[in-house]
Amino acid sequence: MSKEGKNEFSSSEVDAGTYEETNNSAWGRLKSKAALEVNQSSIAPNSKWSNKDLDPVAPEYQTWRTYNFVTYWISDAFAVSNWRIGSSLIAIGLSWKLALVAVVLGNFITALVVTFNGLIGARLHIPFTVQARSAYGFFFAYVIIVFRVIISVFWYGIGTYTGAECIQSMIYAIWPRFKNIPNQLPESANITTEFMICYFIYWVVCLPFHYIPPHQVRWFFTFKSIVTPIAGFAIIGWIVHKTGGGNAVFSQGNELSGGKLGWAFMHGVYAMVGNFATLGVNMNDFTRYSKKPNSPYIQLIVIPIVFIVMMLFGIIGANGSKILFGELLWDPLLIVNEWTSKGGRAAAFFCATAFLIASIGVNISANSISVATDLSALLPKYINIRRGQYICAILGAWCMTPWNILASAESLLNFMDGYTIWLAPISGILIADYWFVHKQVLSVEDMYKPEGIYRYNKWGTNWRAAVAFVVGFAPLLPGFASGVNSKVDVSESAKNFYYLGYFWGFLVGGGLHILLSKSFPAQETMIHKPRPIIADEV
Repeated sequence: MSKEGKNEFSSSEVDAGTYEETNNSAWGRLKSKAALEVNQSSIAPNSKWSNKDLDPVAPEYQTWRTYNFVTYWISDAFAVSNWRIGSSLIAIGLSWKLALVAVVLGNFITALVVTFNGLIGARLHIPFTVQARSAYGFFFAYVIIVFRVIISVFWYGIGTYTGAECIQSMIYAIWPRFKNIPNQLPESANITTEFMICYFIYWVVCLPFHYIPPHQVRWFFTFKSIVTPIAGFAIIGWIVHKTGGGNAVFSQGNELSGGKLGWAFMHGVYAMVGNFATLGVNMNDFTRYSKKPNSPYIQLIVIPIVFIVMMLFGIIGANGSKILFGELLWDPLLIVNEWTSKGGRAAAFFCATAFLIASIGVNISANSISVATDLSALLPKYINIRRGQYICAILGAWCMTPWNILASAESLLNFMDGYTIWLAPISGILIADYWFVHKQVLSVEDMYKPEGIYRYNKWGTNWRAAVAFVVGFAPLLPGFASGVNSKVDVSESAKNFYYLGYFWGFLVGGGLHILLSKSFPAQETMIHKPRPIIADEV
């Protein structure tokens, strides 16, 4: 064929080539605009593996002091969701005394997990997504990250539902006739037209707060820790006054007995731990901004105290509503909705506004920033923490139906039980790996290198952690299936074992990881051990 012949193409081939070139060019322009060119990582080999938001926090951004962790947990504790959990313990048949014991035990366990995992972030200034690579392997860590993304996105939806309740109560206080808006949705939807309006309003109100960077959001938590407790104490003061004093409120006893009472108690403890099991995994996303490495220790004190107070509010509210209204109102906003006088409506508006601020703070602290950090690790060239928060807002609010999960107290506890079976072994393995396997000595630089010491093998997987993770949750799956869907028939022992799931997942997952790591050590990662001297080096 002649040179000229080689350059001859049919008309269709030219058109196809032109279309492909144009299409690729358009896609290239879109990718170019989306790429975070100005936020390249300073430690990773290229933007494929990290970006500036995932790097160890620079000293100028290490702005969280000890008191910021105190206000952080006060702001997280004084929220509608935590009030609900205290009330839910009454709803499942526990007396206020036994419910309080469940609260104390559950939140003390939470404090231990959150603190000793959070200390890693305060020392190394890295997020969970990077820390996970040292324990699970560079590439298997992405599997763990996906688990956490799914869980936190769902929980963001729960938080959005709670925020919508606050908007609803605020509108009721201003415009009571809002209750009369005709419902255009079927009963099976578990949501009304009126509430869907509130849901959308809250979602829009929440969006600007996702613009705040994590090292600055501490000021919002401080503001929230002042405003929200005032509303909580106001509601409790009203209940105690109307019921004639504390004796009437605390007169409710156990509604169960024997073995059923014991397992209901364990169900309650499990729910307490599950309430903030997400932060047991990802507290590093905030402690990495700590100015002092030991500041997270304050959480051992503040978490049990503030959650005991808030859960006690829920218990008092549940018992008080039984006395005052003849039914258990396990949500503080349902209580303030009963305040129909002019002065009562003004108070209801203030309380609902305070809890609105609380719900926004919880959605940021426990969910959106964590999801954003995870998404940033999955697509570091295109997603930073700010963009990731907005993606979380869309997925969490509209790609699930939180109104179905929160239809009753029982379904709330079932949901909280469910996701802990994955979070428990994740937390246990992370803590075991840092404190016991690697003896608190890790190479931060190697966590950002796909070919570094934490690759472990050609698949980038620490098989020891992978095995421990599976063993930590697999035996709990039958109970999980039954808890999510009551039509699934499993033995009573499987259901009861499921109520011990967090303890099994955390202790067995973490313990097995230590055992396998000691029996089959990954020597290249054991940098805490003295390196043997080789004759040639002498």
